[in-house]
Amino acid sequence: MEVVICKDYDEVSLKAARVVADLVHARPDAVLGFATGSSPMGLYRELARLHKEEALDFSKASSFNLDEYCGLASDHPQSYRYFMNKELFDHINLPVEKTRVPSGTAEDWPAQCAEYEQQIADAGGIDLQVLGIGSDGHIAFNEPGSSLGSRTRLVYLTEQTIADNSRFFEKQEDVPRTAISMGVGSILEARQCVVVASGANKSPALAAAVEGPITCMITASALQLHPDTIIFCDEDAASQLTMREYYNWIQQQKQADKTT
Repeated sequence: MEVVICKDYDEVSLKAARVVADLVHARPDAVLGFATGSSPMGLYRELARLHKEEALDFSKASSFNLDEYCGLASDHPQSYRYFMNKELFDHINLPVEKTRVPSGTAEDWPAQCAEYEQQIADAGGIDLQVLGIGSDGHIAFNEPGSSLGSRTRLVYLTEQTIADNSRFFEKQEDVPRTAISMGVGSILEARQCVVVASGANKSPALAAAVEGPITCMITASALQLHPDTIIFCDEDAASQLTMREYYNWIQQQKQADKTT
């Protein structure tokens, strides 16, 4: 697990976007995994800029999103499909038929979850998965207590997640109570994971995920088991990391190695 501490959210977004862009340059048909929420919005803005101003080409790529609220149609302003269209897909040349987000209105949830897992497998797996981290340490909608071997499934959201996400709705009662989410085991099968975290409110969860024990109570801690995870965080999010000086030293050495 590599930890890159940035001065602010803008730097987090730029550096994370560069990792995604480098993969797309090297492998135009890359399978990308996307997350929703406020954390990756800056990353998506930078990818859109790179496409518009530097001709970053997504035409051969494909994507899978982590999750979707149950009960929200794709055109609902708070659905994750709507979010992805607004924040990224409408601004790059990734073919819409190659962008996959779980359906929030499926009639058979278990069948849809199994189909989603099969679609990922048929695509050859996810090359790079973008992730945020919840204030309680969850990734995707894998709430505390989720199995670290879990697969795509219907999940019940915690009161904390509902409260955190209520800022996107008119009132807290409007936040769906269930969602479809890739499981922790599904996420760990991505070849690379890129985590973006910013703000002091994320600092306890980030410290627990990076430096605490691997536990189902902090599902992001399972990323300690992943062979290629990069965490981009700002100073506030990194404030509770006990090894932050070491993480900074590693980045300094890497930069020095590049210039020699």
